[in-house]
Amino acid sequence: LFAALAISEQRSVWPFDCKRGCNRSKFLEVFMSKLVIVESPAKAKTIGKYLGPDYVVKASMGHLRDLPKSTLGVDVEGDFTPNYRPIKGKEDIIKDLKTTADKSKTVYLATDPDREGEAISWHLQHLLDLPDDKARRVTFNEITKKVVQESIQHPRTIDQDLVDAQQARRVLDRIVGYQLSPLLWKKIRRGLSAGRVQSVAIRLVAQREQEIAAFVPQEYWTLDVHLQNHAAAPFTAHYYGVDGKKYEPKDEADTQRIVEELKKEAFAVKTVKRTDEQRSPTPPFTTSSLQQEASRKLNMTPRRTMAIAQQLYEGIALGKEGTVGLITYMRTDSVRISDDAHEMAKSFILQNYGEKYYPATTNVYVKGKQNVQDAHEAIRPSYPERTPESIKQYLQPDQYKLYKLIWDKFMSSQMAPAEIANKTIDIKAGDYNLKAGTSKILFDGFLKLYNDAEEDEKDADAKIPDLEQGDKVKCKEITPKQHFTQPPPRYNEASLVKALEEHGIGRPSTYATIITVIQTR
Repeated sequence: LFAALAISEQRSVWPFDCKRGCNRSKFLEVFMSKLVIVESPAKAKTIGKYLGPDYVVKASMGHLRDLPKSTLGVDVEGDFTPNYRPIKGKEDIIKDLKTTADKSKTVYLATDPDREGEAISWHLQHLLDLPDDKARRVTFNEITKKVVQESIQHPRTIDQDLVDAQQARRVLDRIVGYQLSPLLWKKIRRGLSAGRVQSVAIRLVAQREQEIAAFVPQEYWTLDVHLQNHAAAPFTAHYYGVDGKKYEPKDEADTQRIVEELKKEAFAVKTVKRTDEQRSPTPPFTTSSLQQEASRKLNMTPRRTMAIAQQLYEGIALGKEGTVGLITYMRTDSVRISDDAHEMAKSFILQNYGEKYYPATTNVYVKGKQNVQDAHEAIRPSYPERTPESIKQYLQPDQYKLYKLIWDKFMSSQMAPAEIANKTIDIKAGDYNLKAGTSKILFDGFLKLYNDAEEDEKDADAKIPDLEQGDKVKCKEITPKQHFTQPPPRYNEASLVKALEEHGIGRPSTYATIITVIQTR
């Protein structure tokens, strides 16, 4: 039957081996009805496992069509019409996809769920000559069995608005790059290039350098006063000012005058103020905050961070389970979380940490920033039950570190607030005022998993003995310290990403590329 079908259809590839019988994979490739095209082999492998034998999943390896490299490729006079060409070196991929698509009843374009992915799907439809009723667009915010199967059952047409948005940026990139770059070659040096976004980022860096060069340091002094209570328990207070008003000594002479006057005074506790506060968790990661935090805590470059996040999204081989997508799509500036994710997080927290670690009402984060693009959820683990430790053996060191960062951040964002006890002590010495303060964690809450602070919370309560209003304290030593105001720091990768986001420059998917281009050139 297979041989007869092959002859009747004039197939050039036989799914039948006379000696070994039917080659099932060949048969499916020739007579299949459903083709799914993704961007990478890793993603294809993960998705293929969830879709079963009725589908063949192939990778386009990114863009297959683009503007030509050698010319502008944009008809500026003709309504800015782009002139797209197949990318050199990808002829075999295009031919293979075209052959398979021609034999398929339906072609699912399953590239990444962003503007770039939408444009790749649009280019694929044109390259493969797919009619609208044959080309179906599907997107996966996370590569899990449930999401993949549901998405395939609810395809849509290509969103032309998203495609046009990507094309507009691509055309602008080309016009700026190809028309300004020759000016740089002429005036500065050949080989330089001007970019629509990277040039603005360079300007930020240059302006910061000018601020640093123009900065004039200002001298100021601080005073640490080492005290003891009636039981000789030591603690340190800091000079604040005079008559309740803050005053900083400006030079050494002024500082020495204050030191001599303090030595003559008796010290007593004026007030002791105790307050309890709740510290709430922060939202799960967006692309920008992930890049900043990975840079700060893991010393990862934005480019490295995004490359590893892509691997975690597309799927990691977890032993007998096969390839599994571990996180949701990593290019997003939304902090929204799906209802399913809320429920999974709640179940995990209650089961593993207890009721006191889950808030009275579910934590929902709404970003106040305008123009937030809410197409995708925040970055989170696809399966909260897959703890970093439980899959550590399958992950490379950097994959484990980044997955743990994402997992800890998301789970902590769904946990109860921490409770902090603060104590502030005002000490009077004649007309002078000193202050001492400390805080103590009463209930760790979300801090059990994740702390956003630059340094870990420390139980500093032991550093200040119990004191009450009116208590006499004894001055043992006064330590003056000279300081100078510092210029604004140079940008590092994390702070430049933050500045780009604050100024609305670029998109989450472009931060890593912008910084890489700046560094290399």
